[in-house]
Amino acid sequence: MRKRERENPCSVCGHYHKYEEGEVCGICGHRSASSAEKTTTLQVSAFPSEILPDFLYLGSYDNASRSGLLKTQGISRVLNTVPSCQNLYKNSFTYHCLEDDKILQFDDAIQFLEQCERDKARVLVHCMFGKNRSAAIVIAYLMKCKGWRLAQSHQWVKERRPSVNLTEDVHQQLQEYEQKIFGSVDGSNPTPLPALSAGMPSFSFGFPKGNNDPVPVPVPAPAPAPAFNTNFGATSIFAGRPSNVPTQGFTFGAGQTDISQTSLSGNIPNPNGSDIPMDSS
Repeated sequence: MRKRERENPCSVCGHYHKYEEGEVCGICGHRSASSAEKTTTLQVSAFPSEILPDFLYLGSYDNASRSGLLKTQGISRVLNTVPSCQNLYKNSFTYHCLEDDKILQFDDAIQFLEQCERDKARVLVHCMFGKNRSAAIVIAYLMKCKGWRLAQSHQWVKERRPSVNLTEDVHQQLQEYEQKIFGSVDGSNPTPLPALSAGMPSFSFGFPKGNNDPVPVPVPAPAPAPAFNTNFGATSIFAGRPSNVPTQGFTFGAGQTDISQTSLSGNIPNPNGSDIPMDSS
């Protein structure tokens, strides 16, 4: 849309396009968010997310298009991770743009960020929406310069910018970069647990062991059951049954038995002579 057909330019990118209707700007690629996006993300994404205090910021192309807001936050340098996005304010900010739109150039981007840190300059890393390519660059910087693994770096960025959503391809590139830095992917080489013998713990107590065999642990013998009333001359409750008790009186699970058929009162001796026998009737 030519300038003479429209009096007021876009308030974001400064170009003349029908941003109210969602038309993409033919110059810089900016477009206005839809009604659903406005209610969920516009207020959150008005400012870039601060990843590291007073230094590293993560945002979208919309954030990078607001020169006034960037200057308010003290941002003076911009890392553009999307080659198709134009650098709008070259006279006001120092730009660095990645050239490949498929393979992320982590080392190139990190060198620029390290220079910004040495110069104590605040830098904005952005892609189109600030949730995939630019987030991956920030995560790679944390892994390289902070020594954090991929999971920890991703969690740090996600907590400060919840809209981060890495694609499978970008996440795969981050895993390969993690392996390049640390020599392995986090979780691929877990620390092996010590071997145990027959489910029993191995205790050496400082003594040498032969052939790396675990020292067997002696199992103490069970203590004998205590005998009751041994000091009073009475028969122990753990003593065997009297031999004159008929065995048919102790049949278990055989159904109901007529008690009258078995006379126990006349056959079982009273172990305690002082007890008074009870009348069974």
